[in-house]
Amino acid sequence: MNDELQHLKNLGKTSAQWLHAAGIHSASDLRRLGAVGAYQAVKTRGFRASKVLLYAIEGALLDMHWNDLPLERKEALNQQLDAKNPSQKNPK
Repeated sequence: MNDELQHLKNLGKTSAQWLHAAGIHSASDLRRLGAVGAYQAVKTRGFRASKVLLYAIEGALLDMHWNDLPLERKEALNQQLDAKNPSQKNPK
């Protein structure tokens, strides 16, 4: 199977399956939703994804390894996530 998502940096078989289950099937879908929106879609489907998935999606969008994302960018992603889920504490 030629899965476009698995060709993106940081995204493997499991993360691609989770994204597909959330209705995200292409890089353009990821760009449209952004990292936070895609991460929320996966979490809404009940998958127990960690923050690493959030960073991995952002890295995929930027074509860089998630661990190379600057701390400031990770903090900004966490703030965006918290702003969209004010009633939930998001574990790091």
